[in-house]
Amino acid sequence: MLKRLLRFGTVAAFAVALSAAYAAEKPLKVYILVGQSNMQGHAKSSTLPYMAEDPVTQPLLTNIVNKDGKPLIHKNVFISAISGSKGSPTKKEGLLTVGYGGGTTNPDEFGPELGFGITMYEQVKEPILIIKTAWGGKSLCIDFRSPSAGPYDFSDGLGKDYTKERQKAVLKASGHYYRLMMEHIKAVLADPSKVYPGYDKTKGYEIAGFVWFQGWNDMVNSHRYPNRTKPGGYDRYSKLLCHFIRDVRKDLDTPKMPFVIGVMGVGGVATAETEAKVSPRYRGIKPGFQKAMAAPAAIDEFKGNVFAVKTGEFWPTKLAEIDGMQGKIKAQVKNEVKEMEKGVDQTKMSKDEKRAFRRKTKEFSKKRQEALVAKEFTEEDKRIQSLAKSSQGFHYFGCGKTIIQIGEAFAKALTQPN
Repeated sequence: MLKRLLRFGTVAAFAVALSAAYAAEKPLKVYILVGQSNMQGHAKSSTLPYMAEDPVTQPLLTNIVNKDGKPLIHKNVFISAISGSKGSPTKKEGLLTVGYGGGTTNPDEFGPELGFGITMYEQVKEPILIIKTAWGGKSLCIDFRSPSAGPYDFSDGLGKDYTKERQKAVLKASGHYYRLMMEHIKAVLADPSKVYPGYDKTKGYEIAGFVWFQGWNDMVNSHRYPNRTKPGGYDRYSKLLCHFIRDVRKDLDTPKMPFVIGVMGVGGVATAETEAKVSPRYRGIKPGFQKAMAAPAAIDEFKGNVFAVKTGEFWPTKLAEIDGMQGKIKAQVKNEVKEMEKGVDQTKMSKDEKRAFRRKTKEFSKKRQEALVAKEFTEEDKRIQSLAKSSQGFHYFGCGKTIIQIGEAFAKALTQPN
């Protein structure tokens, strides 16, 4: 216990030293990162070494881990993050490092904040504060709906057949996460010194940028976007995002605050060729949605201070190809199991016989998949998958290289917009 107290005392003394050293002449630069699960980030530190294999990302890796491969702690970048998908929100604050991803409770996960913070500090060369609010599985149409968009509208056929109880629940949820986001931002800005010990009240702070990285739940919702496969099918999203930009600027009293839209890039930048390979469930919707997400950056009102970043440019294509092969193998084995089941009349089986048959098909499925993977996958495929993947495809496979590059691109959009 004494050693722990001494270590804490050392850290506290260091914080005091930082406080004196960081008394800058300029206001503290504050950056706000907001979104859903991909802003949370589900990349694990185990995927970071994959960056060393690409000359484009290898230099950035030296700013993320030390010579032993352990994540660095960035002494000039401070962060306050709030997250959680269920139950009470979870909050984490301190110096930037791995561990602010997911629901902020996993010390091994990170999101775009890592690449963003490292890059931004290199650009501005002064201490910065990041405020991050992100919750998985949330829509702009309901959860992040901002005040000027008005309450959820049932008059155009979207849920008009809901029961009164269901309508009340939707209206109650409307804008809930916008309000949680704003509450956390304002709570941190009320006293930044609680996160950044060197904060000088006489110099104040400047909100230097806002990054929005969200979209999956709106893109896949055919109920709220019934014409999504047609031209203009996602115009509703563009309008809601314009409301969102105006409202955060109004609520934070920053009328020209630079705003970055992280255009959802799961599957890459959509083209006719890539869409032909997409599963029928999602085929034909991504091009229109990516266009709708980027649209606010092109309108006159926002030109020069709203920027769209195509995150699909960092999509891990090789991982996606490997995952696609694995998907085909699973589908093949599933069909083979169905054929096995057709030849057996389970209605005449006892409970014990049914259990034994299910164990048999489960064991067959496992061994068959292993055999097909061994046959179809090269050793390089297996190596890349084990090294670079830590989550599902809709999380960019939890590929650290991709998530770091996305964060870096967000920072550069704010500092090098042209």
